[in-house]
Parts: sequence; C-alpha cells; structure tokens
Amino acid sequence: MIISLLNGFEFQHPNILNMEGAAAVLFYFTVYSFLGWLLENSYSFFTKKEFFKPNFLFGPFKPMYGFAPVLLVYLTSPDTHLVIVLLLCLFIPTIVEYVTGAMLLKLFQWKWWDYSETSMQLHGHICLPFSTCWMVLSFLCLKWVHPMIASMYEGIELYWAWIWGAVGLYFLADLALAIRKHSLHDLDRVPDTLKTPSD
Repeated sequence: MIISLLNGFEFQHPNILNMEGAAAVLFYFTVYSFLGWLLENSYSFFTKKEFFKPNFLFGPFKPMYGFAPVLLVYLTSPDTHLVIVLLLCLFIPTIVEYVTGAMLLKLFQWKWWDYSETSMQLHGHICLPFSTCWMVLSFLCLKWVHPMIASMYEGIELYWAWIWGAVGLYFLADLALAIRKHSLHDLDRVPDTLKTPSD
C-alpha cells in the first residue's frame, strides 16, 4: 500500500518540490481552507442559527480543511485502488482532526470542538460519525470538486504566480497574530476547566 502511494505521488506530482509545485499546493490549501470555513459556518448556522463560529485564525480560513484535501490529492492518482482511496479518505481527515485538536488543547488549553458527548469518540477530538462524514466528503472532493479546482487553477496560474508569495506571508502573519491572541487568552483561563469557545 505504501509503495502504491509513493508511486502515485511520484507519477502525479513530479514537480511538487519546485516553485511551481509549491504555488499549486498553496493555491489548493487556500481554496480548501476557505471552503472548510464556509462548510463549518454553514453547519453552525443550520444547527445553532449562528453563522460565524469561533475561528482560530482571524481570516475566513480553516487550515484543517486545507491540509486534509491537499494530502489526499497528492497521495492518490487515477490508478490508486478504490479501497485505498476510501481508506485514505477516512484516515487522513481523522488524523488531521485529532492532531489539530490535541495540539490546540495542549498549547492553548482550549477546545474549538468537542465530541465528548458523541458516540464512539476519542478524547473529544474525533468520533466515528463525523469521521464517516469526512470520508464521504473527501471522496466527493477527490472525484468531483478537485477536478474543477484544478481547472480553475490552470486558468489563473499566470496571475497566481504574481501573488502566491504574498498569500503565503498573509497566512504566516495571521498564524502569528492568532497564536499571540490565544496565548494572551490563556492568562484568563483556568487550566483545569477546558471549555469550547461556544460555551
């Protein structure tokens, strides 16, 4: 399985380590992070009647939703077996979600989401029902959404080449400001009382 993934990676993206490849990765990360922000806030609106769910970053981006699709896109190829694709669609978003939740809790003593009351959960960071949803959404993304995003990138690649460096700097600045903001908030929090921002 690992050899198949590496072969697929090399076949589909041989130039990922050059500037053009890095620009494409940042484009996909940006688009999917924004789509993830829209998805989460839409879900919040339909379930809680609140569109603007608390966000780690200042801008309208959810990095988790950027990392998972990018990993899936670059680890699969048209020849990857369907079973492997489905397993990756299940495990990659789940792992990204768990690692992100654990890191945020460790660094900021704060939970941006909590599945503790959901069945088949692990430390409140992940749960089987949502992991199943991520698998379905990830598969749909690979098969139908990403081809459209890739076509869009081909159409604007020349323009993106002029601005992608600035976009990268924007994300770094947003991350630095967000870390500062949430680190300062730690002074007002009680470490033994872990809450979600919506509490």
